[in-house]
Amino acid sequence: MPATQVALSHAEDLADFVAASPSSYHAAEEVARRLEAVGFTRLDEADAWPTQSGGRFVVVRDGAAIGWMVPTDAAPTTPAQIFGAHTDSPGFKLKPKPTTGSRGWLQAGVEVYGGPLLNSWLDRELRLAGRLALADGRVVLADTGPLLRLPQLAVHLDRGVNNNGLALDKQNETQPVWGLGDPTEEDLLGELAASAGVDAADIRGFDAVVADSARGAVFGKDDAFFASGRLDDLASVHAGVVALADASTGSAGGELRGIAVLAAFDHEELGSESRSGAAGPFLEDILARIYAGLGADATEQRRAFAASWHLSSDVGHSVHPNYAQKHDPAVQPLLGSGPILKINANQRYATDAIGAAAWARWCESAGIASQEFVSNNTVPCGSTIGPITATRLGIRTVDVGIPILSMHSARELAGVADLHALTRVAESFFAA
Repeated sequence: MPATQVALSHAEDLADFVAASPSSYHAAEEVARRLEAVGFTRLDEADAWPTQSGGRFVVVRDGAAIGWMVPTDAAPTTPAQIFGAHTDSPGFKLKPKPTTGSRGWLQAGVEVYGGPLLNSWLDRELRLAGRLALADGRVVLADTGPLLRLPQLAVHLDRGVNNNGLALDKQNETQPVWGLGDPTEEDLLGELAASAGVDAADIRGFDAVVADSARGAVFGKDDAFFASGRLDDLASVHAGVVALADASTGSAGGELRGIAVLAAFDHEELGSESRSGAAGPFLEDILARIYAGLGADATEQRRAFAASWHLSSDVGHSVHPNYAQKHDPAVQPLLGSGPILKINANQRYATDAIGAAAWARWCESAGIASQEFVSNNTVPCGSTIGPITATRLGIRTVDVGIPILSMHSARELAGVADLHALTRVAESFFAA
């Protein structure tokens, strides 16, 4: 469908968001920055917190961020409306001794992070980004901009590549080049340190990943398509932060149904088992302190949880025109035709009948058409943060998202209309 001007503006803002978020640490900081810009107060977990009623707050824990807004009339049993997503994406992470090379080339020692489509990272200008822990106790963000490249072997030296396919050795054939010289005399960490304005000698620890440096772009007939790195799952994080910011300024319309929460977790691509992942204590810690600030006892907090909702948003698969047989023959969501409700009989997604009905209400209230997604029985189904948070907190959860192509590629493909539609439904979810 043709993209509207509002949807195009939303896609351009997403391009800005992705450009500012080459790592999960940058994404968490960008969430906090955007919320602070509309009046949210950033809190430190080690400090005492102010009274929650009527407040707007955000907390960053490593590569995760949680922002929330409490109605002025909130009570100890007021439910929470939680929009969940994740900040990390598949790719490569820098190893402890990252400066390598041979034959006059400088290379970066990297480890595969999650399950990327390895060949999609070839022949792209890549940036190195993450956080640096310094000798004086500071932690700073770093981003080199375009620095690295994984050059593919020429077809003249691999004559069978177009017939036999390309299978990359994860150790020997995924180490990007970043310069020419002697690796014993050069220092990749020096490049990272320089980008942050610090001395490489002061670095005591680092978490750095590789990201595509190209900006997200709208293209196609009627500007229907949006291509970008890290749409899995920054598209959802962006939708949530825009919806929460709009709710805080009143531009979304409607009143809050409960405590509006955006939970952007790290490490989903690895299983979520970390202090900043969905399987960790971050969300539970924040909710416990919110309800303590409202004077809730343990029973009242559990009553609030029983009435709360978690909308777990992550990308799903659009039907692929060249591989339609990989999809369910009857349920084939199409990029550009609306966000998706994700369903799985084996609880890889947390959606049930009650959740499906609630999703239908939120979509109807937003004036948005929705689609369903279910896997082909012969194709294993992925999972999300939804079942994890549902299991950990007992809060009823619905798994949703937008359909995309090229999932886990260095550059994924979404529908411009879907990106804006998901934000509209998130606004409906937060409102009464």
